[in-house]
Amino acid sequence: MATQEKEILQADDLAGLSHEQLLRFYRTMLTSRKIDEQEIILRKQNKTFFQISSAGHEAIGVAIAEHCHPGSDWFFTHYRDRSLVLALGQTPLDHFLAAVGSGADPATGGRQMPCHFSDVRLNIASSSSVVAAQFLQAVGAAEADTKISRVPGLRDLVHSFDEDQIVIVCGGEGQTSEGEFWESLNTACNLSLPVVFVIEDNEYAISVPVEVQTAGGSISQLVSGFPNLYIVECDGTDIIDAYRAAGSAITHAREQRAPAFIHAHCTRPHSHSMSDDERAYRTEKERAAQDLRDPLTRTSALLLKSQVATEEELEWLELEISAEVASTADEALASPQAAPDTAMRHLFSEDSDPTSSDFDTESHPQYGDDNLLTMVDLLNACIKSEMERDPRITVFGQDIADASREEALSEVKGKGGVFKVTHGLQKYFGSERVYNTPLAEANIIGRGIGQALRGLRPVVEIQFFDYIWPAMNQLRNELATIRYRSNGTYSAPLVVRTTYGGYLKGGAIYHSQTGETLFTHTPGLYVCMPATAEDANGLLRTAIRCDDPVLFLEHKHLYRQVYNKGRNPGPDFMIPFGKAKVRREGADITIVTCGALVKRSLDAASIASNEHSIEAEVIDLRTVQPFDMDCIAESVKKTSKVVIVHEDSLSWGIGSEIAARIADELFPWLDGPVKRVASLDTWVAYAPQVEAAILPQVTDVVDAIVELYEY
Repeated sequence: MATQEKEILQADDLAGLSHEQLLRFYRTMLTSRKIDEQEIILRKQNKTFFQISSAGHEAIGVAIAEHCHPGSDWFFTHYRDRSLVLALGQTPLDHFLAAVGSGADPATGGRQMPCHFSDVRLNIASSSSVVAAQFLQAVGAAEADTKISRVPGLRDLVHSFDEDQIVIVCGGEGQTSEGEFWESLNTACNLSLPVVFVIEDNEYAISVPVEVQTAGGSISQLVSGFPNLYIVECDGTDIIDAYRAAGSAITHAREQRAPAFIHAHCTRPHSHSMSDDERAYRTEKERAAQDLRDPLTRTSALLLKSQVATEEELEWLELEISAEVASTADEALASPQAAPDTAMRHLFSEDSDPTSSDFDTESHPQYGDDNLLTMVDLLNACIKSEMERDPRITVFGQDIADASREEALSEVKGKGGVFKVTHGLQKYFGSERVYNTPLAEANIIGRGIGQALRGLRPVVEIQFFDYIWPAMNQLRNELATIRYRSNGTYSAPLVVRTTYGGYLKGGAIYHSQTGETLFTHTPGLYVCMPATAEDANGLLRTAIRCDDPVLFLEHKHLYRQVYNKGRNPGPDFMIPFGKAKVRREGADITIVTCGALVKRSLDAASIASNEHSIEAEVIDLRTVQPFDMDCIAESVKKTSKVVIVHEDSLSWGIGSEIAARIADELFPWLDGPVKRVASLDTWVAYAPQVEAAILPQVTDVVDAIVELYEY
């Protein structure tokens, strides 16, 4: 186990800094403060719409930047990191364009609040308002760097890689209360990743003080038990102390390829944001004491004492910067806000469309033999052929490796997932590309996002849909929004595979959930629900090759059924998203369905035909975001009656949206009400008889067909 090291650095000299460096630091710090002050004025004039200040954090920001390599290192920032990103190369105009919501805002194009920094030119990853989400993504980005240097053929496919690059991730002391912060430290230390954690501790998370957030009041004390973590604590308002601490931590991460941790004590001279009033919870005495530690005041005093500048020169510098900032603000105010017609842009890639013919080779399968394979077999075959094609693909999740202890691989059959979908992949491709993670769903998705931002193509597994909820923040708030919130400058092509559904006889509440509408209601995310082995193969290949995030739902009940087996359609077989398939033709009634209900609907259609002479057409949606409204419309115009059959609960299920679309667009062709068959509005029970009563059965579909036919 590596030894831990903690240093409290004293500012008793200039740490080797030149006068030019010190003056440059002060200029950036002063510029940052003046931008804050100008934004406050603009907000009071209702010329901007939100303001959050970086005041009190200026010294630690410029100190970190001085030791970094912009455009090589990667940065996952905190909303108080204005001085850091200015020192890296952003301009005041960049910040004011964000504040006014300009369409020319290079960070977000008017989509995000100001101070949610993003800059593809400088490797500043797009940030969100969700605190602590960035820590896992930073770990994923650092993990990607280790793989780029080790996986053959990968370096040539990834933009911007240097052997000594590191990842910087910043946050406030309140963010250390989030579980994702601790998950990220666990993985960074466990894998020895070159990531520098920077906690800018100004003692308040809005109104909640640090002693309420952190046991013992010191986050650096609390994390001291992590192995292989180099820890430095400093006065973040003292430019010399901050510079030394940043240099020590960043040098360690860069040279030792191991994690480091900076605990910087800062101040917050303004309220949390202009939506907050700190006078409601901080005493005047406390605020006055804080003012004595203002990093601008302390740095200007240092410049005078060290004879870097005179009082007159500093006064002129302040006047110069104030004028420049005011002029830049006026320039930004003249820039048009983002146009209303851009509202739907960059939800998905505008260069790679998985609903297009570019992803449709369904009519040209390349069968190698006549062997019928299960859905598990063909999912495995797809992943394997795609990994052979593209070294950027990594596969990870809980239990998905054959064996984490590689010395056991020659003696054991291998796990390969609880359902064996990934069996054999680690043995074939190695542990750099196929590996297990901790039992932590947010960790899996967050690391996947970080890898995807770095240019990898992760295919991750959440073992059961029922346990996906700890990752919901990373899925909905982070993954699905990255392209949109960065105005198309960043993307995260991540495939999230997970099992779902009932009909298990004993699956009960926590192994039978469906819930796909919670994700179809997430803009920026595709959702697949294949019902057959060949469809699973073709849709997964499309998911892996497209440039957007995909939730790939695999029904456990369908994994090894005989009726949905298929032949291996070859390494280039793709099915586009939003293309339904007519599984049975009929003229009397349309059945719209997906997943495990496809077979039950087909069985019901056969019974309706044999016993009632009703011919139902059965449509398998295959993807539910998007779904094929054209196919539905063509069928409904022929039959004039429609039943929607799905596994999730009746109320608020996907049938509700499809029924509404049919009512809106196809009402003139309807000769009866749109009927739905779905689960009861409850959880799936353990007892098989109760489970059968809750989930839709063949008889339920038959009854709906007959009832609607007789309407």
